[in-house]
Amino acid sequence: MELKEKPKSSGLLNAAVVVAALGYFVDIYDLLLFGIVRTASLTDLGITGMDNRNQGEFLISMQMYGMLLGGIFWGILGDKKGRLSVLFGSILTYSVANIANGMVHSIEAYAVWRFVAGIGLAGELGAGITLVAETLPKEKRGYGTMIVAAVGLTGAVVANLVYQTFQDWRLCYYAGGVLGLLLLLLRVSVTESGMFKQTITTQASRGNFFALFTSRQRLLKYLQCILIGIPLWFLVGVLITFAPEFAKALGVEEASTIAAGKAIAWCYAGLVFGDISSGLLSQVLKSRKKVMAIFLSMNLVMVFVYLNTYGLSNAAFYFLCFAMGFSVGYWVIFVTIAAEQFGTNIRATVTTTVPNFVRGALPVIILLYQYFRDRIFDGNILQAGMVVGSILSVLSFAALWEMKETFTADLNYAEDI
Repeated sequence: MELKEKPKSSGLLNAAVVVAALGYFVDIYDLLLFGIVRTASLTDLGITGMDNRNQGEFLISMQMYGMLLGGIFWGILGDKKGRLSVLFGSILTYSVANIANGMVHSIEAYAVWRFVAGIGLAGELGAGITLVAETLPKEKRGYGTMIVAAVGLTGAVVANLVYQTFQDWRLCYYAGGVLGLLLLLLRVSVTESGMFKQTITTQASRGNFFALFTSRQRLLKYLQCILIGIPLWFLVGVLITFAPEFAKALGVEEASTIAAGKAIAWCYAGLVFGDISSGLLSQVLKSRKKVMAIFLSMNLVMVFVYLNTYGLSNAAFYFLCFAMGFSVGYWVIFVTIAAEQFGTNIRATVTTTVPNFVRGALPVIILLYQYFRDRIFDGNILQAGMVVGSILSVLSFAALWEMKETFTADLNYAEDI
């Protein structure tokens, strides 16, 4: 169903882009903060040794379960009530949850608040990207989403700097919560998407999550959008988050001094440059699919380089983390593709759930990784990493192959549901 064309904001740095970028900055700060403070926070709670790693995997999984649930909730709300309700509702939720995270004194409380934080973290990116895609003309929306991603991903670097500066994991959580609450003061400067306002005046069904499963074509597109993003989160959620363990297995010099927070910061610094590069390259090539194929190939190569490079110095290992981050700098293209594949009446649902289903797949990825690590390779984390990385890459390439190009797609239409 085609909608009547409405004028779009022509300014690249409009209020929607600025607020979405800053919101994603705080989102990434909070999302990656647990990986940065994992060891210190669990040690402070009396959990050390292998229990520290095991409880860390459990808490990451709880956060991702929250994101799975939150992705569905916020996505439906974004199409029914508007993009702005999700943008600011999610920011409020994860801000309060992260302040509460700084007050926990048990694993049980930690798990509950990581779950709640996950629910909150699930909404901001999808709502922000949807809003930006719908308020910019098609020749500029790639630049707009690139700015959102580039600014947002620096949140991981800042999170590590805050921790390195204050060496207090509780203070880091408080800082993230306060930053989010301050961001809510900007809500008055952002207006709702004109495309969303048009759908309210039509009879189109809005926010029907189950409609994604009632049509073979829609379901296939939806699964393709999810699968192309899976390799990125394996790299970040396993290979980088557990960098100290991989550094030890690789015989890195002074491996005991490798910090997960620093590895994450270097990885996300690379991601920033990768996202800028992929966004610009997409505009030059006028293609999303070609750029995705290039970066998925780089990602697979870097997984094997990372897991087969022995005896590095600490500095060289961190630079490798940076290169790993650059190789998965397709997050902006990945989320933009999701926004461009579907009509306005379920666009927020798709754009919000897709990245969260990718993130939420981490518990399953961890189980797959643990299966190969513990049952097939007798504890060899390097071989397990290579096998899992290869499996996920094959799935992503297969999904990308069948996707349609969306660079010049007109988004001003509704799905016939």
